Amino acid sequence: MIRVRATFEKCGRARYISHLDLNRCMLRIFRRSRLPIWYTEGFNPHPYYSFALALSLGFESSCEILDFNLNEDIPFDEIKDRLNAVMPEGMRIISVAEQKQKITAITEAEYSFSFLTSDTDRLYGDINALLALPEILMEKKTKKGIKTVDIKPSIKVMSCEKCGDSVNMSIRLPAGTQTNFNPTLFTDALKNMSSVEFEVPIIRRTGIFCENNEIFS
Repeated sequence: MIRVRATFEKCGRARYISHLDLNRCMLRIFRRSRLPIWYTEGFNPHPYYSFALALSLGFESSCEILDFNLNEDIPFDEIKDRLNAVMPEGMRIISVAEQKQKITAITEAEYSFSFLTSDTDRLYGDINALLALPEILMEKKTKKGIKTVDIKPSIKVMSCEKCGDSVNMSIRLPAGTQTNFNPTLFTDALKNMSSVEFEVPIIRRTGIFCENNEIFS
């Protein structure tokens, strides 16, 4: 059994494919690719594959992780080409390699987005004022119901700059098997305090990381 890890992008129209539909989509992709996918054993055998982190509906990503097993040793370039040949619009395999780290090693995800507004100076000031608060309390949906969390300690601002009619940001938030923060917690917090109207047309996941700033692979 060969353990394979593929990194793929999901953008454009594909960002409206839900995580549940993505599972069905990937099943069809594997069948059409005719790759020798390893099946689970038992009364109901099914092809084994899994995604590292579920992506929120409407988000784009350039770093989605797909793990699967093969019964035969096939060159990574061939696996990539065979999958891309049957991928739907908006999805593309970027790289294929052996699985190294376990999914449990993931601790953070990085997101980029733009705030479109008619007053970038004012909005830029509001963003900095928000980040300067001692705490940013937001309601987060959990398996046990709605919970109030302080997202301030968990926000890592990688960049924030004005550019034309937008303020572009890149932030890192907790992600993985223990804690997950959706970037809309931050954008909603800004909407709650800012008097400037703005839109966030697209949120894009751009990186998945382990401890010590290490890229997950």
